[in-house]
Parts: sequence; structure tokens; C-alpha cells
Amino acid sequence: MLGTGALTAAGAAGAAATTALAARPARADTAETADVVIVGAGLSGLAAARDLVAAGKSVIVLEARERAGGRVYGMPLGDGTTSEGGAEFIGPTQDRIAALAADVGVATFPTYNTGKNVYIRNGSRSLYATDGVLGAVPPDWGVLDLEIALQKLGSMAKSTPVGEPWKADKAEEWDSQTFYTWSRSNSLSSGARFLMDAFISSTLSMRSRDVSLLYVLNYIASAGNAANPGSVDRLIDTKNGGQESRFVGGSQEVPLRLAARLADRIRYNAPVRRIDTTASGVTVTADGVTVNAKRVVVAMSPAIAGRIDFTPALPAARAQLMQRFPMGSIAKFVAVYDTPFWRADGLTGQALSDSGAIDATFDNSPPDGSRGILMGFMNQTNIRKLDGASADEVRAAGLASFTAMFGAKAGTPVRTAFQRWDNEMWSGGGPVGATPPGVLVDFGPALRAPCGPIHWAGTETSDYWTGYMDGAVRSGERVAREVAAAL
Repeated sequence: MLGTGALTAAGAAGAAATTALAARPARADTAETADVVIVGAGLSGLAAARDLVAAGKSVIVLEARERAGGRVYGMPLGDGTTSEGGAEFIGPTQDRIAALAADVGVATFPTYNTGKNVYIRNGSRSLYATDGVLGAVPPDWGVLDLEIALQKLGSMAKSTPVGEPWKADKAEEWDSQTFYTWSRSNSLSSGARFLMDAFISSTLSMRSRDVSLLYVLNYIASAGNAANPGSVDRLIDTKNGGQESRFVGGSQEVPLRLAARLADRIRYNAPVRRIDTTASGVTVTADGVTVNAKRVVVAMSPAIAGRIDFTPALPAARAQLMQRFPMGSIAKFVAVYDTPFWRADGLTGQALSDSGAIDATFDNSPPDGSRGILMGFMNQTNIRKLDGASADEVRAAGLASFTAMFGAKAGTPVRTAFQRWDNEMWSGGGPVGATPPGVLVDFGPALRAPCGPIHWAGTETSDYWTGYMDGAVRSGERVAREVAAAL
């Protein structure tokens, strides 16, 4: 699942307060002890550390990067400010990230959503309002076909146990096919099929042929909370949906401020290489530091967790789960302008396209609109086509998409920036790990099950809002309760 970063005074102050902390390297060749060692200082690891410290446990957090936040990242714009390069939005029912943000003093503001959206399909550009019965769905030919398919999808999602999709009555059937296969069997029009493919691309940064139908159903079911069932609309909509609001100062303010509270409990530049289970607990070996603890929390995606050497070997179900949980392919491209000119043209800054390097966009300007920032997603095949491209070539491809969507003014920004997650060493992709057919039914129960003193967190392990910042926080809070009860 990154707009203004430190464009506001509050954002700049918060970032400055934590820069020295984030830049501090791990202490060389040290041996330490704690009740719990946490691998990863993303939102899940930080939330777990906060709650365990509150429960009176000693905690050390090992982070491979020189900063906190994981897939929440303030991307430098080259002028002393930042824009979100990773997770960005917050919406209704995302209660836990909302509570955390309020606790650390980070406010929200509405995503700009006034005017019409842009839709490019088969070489034709059109505009459409998002306040009608279709909401964020473009009025393509075959939209009724799409609505029927989405109703079926929603009904199936309601029968999928949230966080435990392998327990669904039809789990075997649904996990034996891709979303592509299902969508082609339940639609006739090219428009409906394109929009269903776009739904998968915009949420998972994968092709619909690459992801299990059961995974998608769980993803939909997770887009809510205990009182509000998940829905496709809540996933894709801006108003009343997952993209409704943004954080003042940028989403990175939340993990940075939480990390500042944890202070010297965090060791940066300390990638974990090995976890040994011993008679007394665990020994976790990272670059420059070894920690002996009673329990360890691995707070990262299954795919990246699989890079760690475990001794003795993990149970087969968990080890093979990690082999089968790939990350999506995504990059964020932003262009900065003197003004958000598209607003004067009656546009929201949101677009969807079937051509070019960028397939979806948002207005990422600061709350006061003092300058304009367009953000575009380069997803799955689109970003892979740019493998080996130079920075100038990526810039040209991104601006070509913006120009097709928003006109000639989009081709002359003040500056641009780009963050590619599938080339990022400690993420390997984004926004979330997802499973192909055959994984959840056979290996899903191993997703959260502890392996002795080894516990698992990360947004992929969450019941609600898996793949989002809210899911990351929920997973950290869940694993903290789990570990505290075990100690």
C-alpha cells in the first residue's frame, strides 16, 4: 500500500529531531541481552517494542537500514524536503494506525479529491466524476458487467474468515485458481476485465495472473474492522476509502517519532544474519552486535525473513511458506510544480491509464496547496520494463505519463524523485507480499504460528488491513500480547 514529507514546519522539525538517531551505526562487536529482541524497525516492530516496553520487558530492536520506518519512507526531493516514497494513506476503519498517529502527535488532512478523475483507455482520454453511483470506478463500456462481478466478489469475501482464509468452505477451490482465471470466467467485456486487472495492480502491484483468488478474497475481507466488514469500495475509494486522508508532514513522521521514544533501544545499520534457538531462548546475530534474549520477534515480510539463517531449521511449513510469498513490483514517481495546476483545470490529480509507465496517480501536494506534487505508481510489468533504465530515462517515462494525463504543463516540473522498491535491498518489493495459488490452504496456518521462541509480525500477518500501515501496527500489537503472555 508519500506526498509531502517534511514540507511543513512540523514535518521538518520532526525529521530533524530524529536524523541523528537514524544515522547512528550499530555499535561494533558488542554482545547484549534483553527479554525480547525485535528484528525490524518498521511500524510492526516499533509497535511491538512500544507495547513490550510498556509491559515492563527489556527490548532491543535490530534494524538493517540507517532509519526507522521500513516501507514507510520520506523520499528526499533534493531541496531539503521529502515526499512519501512508500506507504502513505489512511482511511476509515484503520483504527490502530490512527491511534498511533494521534499518540505521537501526527495529524491528518484530506487527500485532495475535488473535481474529476482522468481515465485513459485504448488511446482515448476522458474525465469522470467520482461522486456518482460508481464511485471510483471509471464509466467504461461493460461497467455493468463489472458491477455484477464485483458483487459476486464481495459476497465471496464476506464468507472468507478474516485472517484465516484457509478455513473458508470453498478455500480449496478458490486457492486453486488465479484472480485472472476467475475474472475471465465471471466477465465478458474487455472494460470489466481491464478494470479488475487494474484493481489488482493498484492494490498489490502484481498481475492478476500471479495472485490466488483466495488471497484477493482475504485482502478484501481484511479492509475493515470487527464492526465493519471489508469491501472492494473501501479498498479502492478515496472518499470513505483507504485513500481518504494523508499525514501532515508525511507518513514517515509516525515511525520516526515512535522510534525517537524508543531511543537507544534501537540499533541501526544492523542487518540480522542468523537466529539460533538455544536452551535458554535465542541468540540473534547481526552486523556488529549479538543479542541473547528469551524471545525474538521477526517483524518483516515472509520473503525477506527467509534470508535469515535459522538454527535449528524452521518447521517445514514455515520455511516453505517463506519461499512462496513474493513481493509486488512497485515504484513511486513524483514531480514537483510551482502550483497544483490541475486543480484549476477541475481535476483531482487522480488518474488511471492502460498505457505508459504510470498506471495510477494522486495529488500529493501539501495541505495548503502552496506547491503541486503529482505522484504516480509504476506497477508490475510497467516498472519491470524499466529494468536497466537510466535515471533520465525513468524521468522521461514518468513525465510522458503525467503529460498524457494532465497536459503539457505536467512535462515541466521543478524537480522529480523516484523510489523503486523491488530494487531496495531490505524490502525486495512492495507494497505487500502476496501468494500465488496453492499457498494459503497448505501453508497459511504457519503465517503467525510461533516456532518455539520465534514469533512473527509484519503487515502480511495481520487479520485486518493486511498490506497497509494499519495492518503493520495491528500485527505489532498482536505479537506483543503473544510474547508478553509467553514470558
